[in-house]
Amino acid sequence: MRAEAARQVADVVSGRLSLTDCYGRWARTEHESPALLRALVTDCLRWHHRLQWQLEQLLDRPLPAKEAQLAALLRIGLLQLQFMRIPAHAAVDETVAATRNLRRHHSRGLVNAVLRRFQRESTTLEDKLQHNDSARLSHPEWLISALRDDWHDTAEAICAANNEKPPLWLRVNQQRISMQAYTEKLAAAELEFVADTEQPFAVRVSTPVAGARLPGFSTGEVSQQDITAQRATQFLDPAPGNRVLDACAAPGGKTAAILEQSSELAEVVALDRSASRLVTLRENLDRLGLRATIICADACETSQWWDGRLFDRILLDAPCSATGVIRRHPDIKLRRSPANVASAVTAQQALLNALWPLLAKDGRFVYVTCSVLRCENAAQIEQFTRSNAAAELLTEQQYLPGEADGDGFYYACMKKRG
Repeated sequence: MRAEAARQVADVVSGRLSLTDCYGRWARTEHESPALLRALVTDCLRWHHRLQWQLEQLLDRPLPAKEAQLAALLRIGLLQLQFMRIPAHAAVDETVAATRNLRRHHSRGLVNAVLRRFQRESTTLEDKLQHNDSARLSHPEWLISALRDDWHDTAEAICAANNEKPPLWLRVNQQRISMQAYTEKLAAAELEFVADTEQPFAVRVSTPVAGARLPGFSTGEVSQQDITAQRATQFLDPAPGNRVLDACAAPGGKTAAILEQSSELAEVVALDRSASRLVTLRENLDRLGLRATIICADACETSQWWDGRLFDRILLDAPCSATGVIRRHPDIKLRRSPANVASAVTAQQALLNALWPLLAKDGRFVYVTCSVLRCENAAQIEQFTRSNAAAELLTEQQYLPGEADGDGFYYACMKKRG
């Protein structure tokens, strides 16, 4: 199991896989992917910068690039000794034994020596680690700098929240079942839960359980969706008879929430340029018993897909750095760079400019990102409203990771003046 975890970690670090790819693989082979494998991979990525720094201190010389799987196995060993409830002797012995499955049997001695050395020198290493921010906070230096620029003294709290394990939030489908009836099902299944006091369809499950094994999941009574992501429908506030566009809609969580919570809409158009992700959107809507007009196209190329009828509501869940959902996708810390952020800002501007003309007079446009970086959020909307006289900013809200036990999201709600 540790060998397989090392292979997957090495593939994610190299860019050959994303953690989302791993999630999909585990979902398809759930009986072959025990919880320990998932924890080893996810937490090794969560604490990558810390573990890699420690490994560098413990090695006499760096490992060659071709030994990426061996390096990942060593980080997995260090992870177990610090963050997992595994007896130290078992963590060391099992990690050493995993070299055979990686065909690195000749490295048994190295793995054993590194992990034993960590046990002897852990206190000294912890003292040294306090002087290296990237290792101490387990974030890349560029992101720590960006967070400090935007959030000052709050930056380290954001990093700490990013390193927490995410809670399991559910959205109850009121088209299928009432909140009371669904929570009774949770209680009957002996699952601990807390219903949110502000979001009427949100419930947090404290008992670890795979999403597909939740009561009523297969019959469309419930979906997994973070509490802060669920706020999109409140900002959008669709009314009966409205024509609604959900741009960049896949995999469909917000599309489904709109349809579940808003009755008698004229139409909901779910638009995304990824055909494969739209397959997932369609599957999610089918499971929930919902229907939308699904279009595969680039939202910026309006001439290729728009029929000329204006929308009363537009939800733009814009592509972004995803720095607000790192606790769910810790590989973001490895897969993002300042260049990625700059590219996202450009794409966001293009989408805002392309979709705004499609909004009817007095219509509502909600811009959303799962980012905590100001350049993608408040600064983006400031620039847009300055250059568009008809755009009236009604409200904006930045949620930071961990607030109300939710992920980091930004919402800006704009009205089109006549």
